[in-house]
Amino acid sequence: MKIIKRIEDIILDESTAVAIGKFDGVHAGHRKLLAELMLAKEDGLKTVVFTFDPSPDALFGKGGIGQLSTMAEKEYAFEELGVDVLIEYPLTRDSAAIRPDDFIEEFLVKSLNAKLIIAGPDLSFGAGGKGDFALLNALRSVYGYETREIDKMVFGGKAISSSRIRKMIEGGAMEEADACLGRPYSILGTVTEGKKLGRELGFPTANMDLAFEKVLPPYGVYFAEAVIEGGRYPALCNIGVRPTVEGTTRPKAETHILFFDKNIYGRELLVELIHYHRPERKFASTEELSKQIEKDREELEVFFSAIGKNSVFQRSADYM
Repeated sequence: MKIIKRIEDIILDESTAVAIGKFDGVHAGHRKLLAELMLAKEDGLKTVVFTFDPSPDALFGKGGIGQLSTMAEKEYAFEELGVDVLIEYPLTRDSAAIRPDDFIEEFLVKSLNAKLIIAGPDLSFGAGGKGDFALLNALRSVYGYETREIDKMVFGGKAISSSRIRKMIEGGAMEEADACLGRPYSILGTVTEGKKLGRELGFPTANMDLAFEKVLPPYGVYFAEAVIEGGRYPALCNIGVRPTVEGTTRPKAETHILFFDKNIYGRELLVELIHYHRPERKFASTEELSKQIEKDREELEVFFSAIGKNSVFQRSADYM
């Protein structure tokens, strides 16, 4: 997947199909839209996702800074889905002030040679967010492109939205969030070297710093799956500030990956949070903490078996 991060580099020679949006979380509704985009390949069109960095909400201070996906996580998702080109439009107050009709002409028509433009019903772009799907439709005959509006998906009788998923995650309702996302809520990051206390306790962990803009679930232990080096492993992930061993002001993700004991410092790790198991708490001693982790491991296997993921344990054990 080609990634374009500078305005002056936004130019493609081929005819394209373009999906526009913020795509925070790349949730089930977004995936429905992107599946439609992928069909354009059958017509010989290059598939392009046009998104914004930072998001308009973050730039203009709307709805706080919490994001379901960092840009790196979006890149991971788009590449996995088969997108050809990702444009991360560098959003500043100046670049956001472009007139909506100029945005269509300069970028979608002249720079990207768009033959098909796909978006959701709540699309907004250009100065004041005044650009919308109605404007795209109004200019179809002028510029010779087609448009396709993708309706929102519904879960539990309500439309799926990034703001709704944020509330689920902040409340620890991971299963509901996962249903709306179309996959488990995940954290993608680089494994950093820690104090190796987990290894001393018999439970080595892969530690990751968490992006400041990332929406976090309640501090605690999560049943998870870790994706690393092409393998998928059952895992326990603690999100929090490590109150028993040191206590920090900035939360971290510490992941104990079962059936895996390789040096992955500096490597990229994806952790999918499946179930909120218990809150983080301070233990009286590291021995007490060790006993609790052992209990957590046992309960993880029971939980995975109950939801039909016991095969993950078997596949992971086969790697040993």
